Amino acid sequence: MALQDYVLLGRSGLRISRLALGGMTFGEDFGWGAPEAVVREMLDAYVEAGGNFIDTANVYTLGKSEEMIGRYLKERALRDKIVLATKFTFNTAAGNPNGGGNGRKNMIAALDASLRRLGTDHVDLYYLHVWDRLTPVEEVMRTFDDLVCAGKVRHVGFSDVPAWWAAQAQTLACARGSEPAAALQLEYSLLERNIEREHVDMARTLGLGIVAWSPLASGLLSGKYKPSGVGKFGEGRLQIVSDQAKAANAKLNEANFAALARLQRVADVLGRSMAQVAVNWVANRPGVASVILGATKPAQLLENLQSLDFEIPGELAAQLEAMAAPKPVFPHTMFTGAWQSRVHGGVGVAETHPHYAPPVRITAKPQEEKLA
Repeated sequence: MALQDYVLLGRSGLRISRLALGGMTFGEDFGWGAPEAVVREMLDAYVEAGGNFIDTANVYTLGKSEEMIGRYLKERALRDKIVLATKFTFNTAAGNPNGGGNGRKNMIAALDASLRRLGTDHVDLYYLHVWDRLTPVEEVMRTFDDLVCAGKVRHVGFSDVPAWWAAQAQTLACARGSEPAAALQLEYSLLERNIEREHVDMARTLGLGIVAWSPLASGLLSGKYKPSGVGKFGEGRLQIVSDQAKAANAKLNEANFAALARLQRVADVLGRSMAQVAVNWVANRPGVASVILGATKPAQLLENLQSLDFEIPGELAAQLEAMAAPKPVFPHTMFTGAWQSRVHGGVGVAETHPHYAPPVRITAKPQEEKLA
């Protein structure tokens, strides 16, 4: 696979890159991002490599991420060639209960503010950023449909929501004939695989393309953090967060460092970096349409853009699979092995959903068809 082997996002007609460029690091407000000059270098590198999928949110670096992306796309006249995604949910007006959340009032206000910062009249993909535990699903999906009908949004998606909620929302939209979700954005990496319990099968069955965030586990899988007995594990976002919290980040633990050693061995055999192997693994998991890359330096991005240029052989893939596989929990223990054998009378059954159409891949050929 290559970066310019575009895929359809879920059951939509939207064609996206296998690797997306994330905008959470665009800006220096939180002590670990990149200044605008560096952001532009990374955007140039991504676009020149054939990427067309840029992801941001209204709260990333206090709105500066959207502003930087908007200025870049306008100056390069790239708006129509880029699939632009942003998100809403988090409160941007302290003390105002309607300044955040997933209700209609905030959905519309947040979108209008994002469009102003992005300098565009529409976004190609609008995400609900996180479940707020309050807003009726009917209100969310009706508002999504209204925004699509108004021309301000082309496609919609969910990020960081329970599988049952996403299933309810998607079923409601399909039953009503309104706009269904095309994307499901979730954390997914060799160290964070809990979405394999329910989200992956749900997404594949109901037509949502999974967009994976943090494929490097906040940088831990890049190998730049090392075990330490003095509380200093390396230089980067995880260490900064740990310093600010006055306690080691949950990801900086003995079990994860043991897993990193396994990843390093596989990477050495393949002659690839740990980061490239980690991204490649996520990109080729069932249901994954695209993987979001985050970087603060152009060199990091250029390295990670080469993550699709190789295959992981079966034996090495099995070693990675065993690194941090989710432990079976009830009721999922009832859905495999002896229990299912009893259900089906000892006859083998297909593990996949026969009615599910896997992502369609659209390879840019000849050379001049690549996005620039």
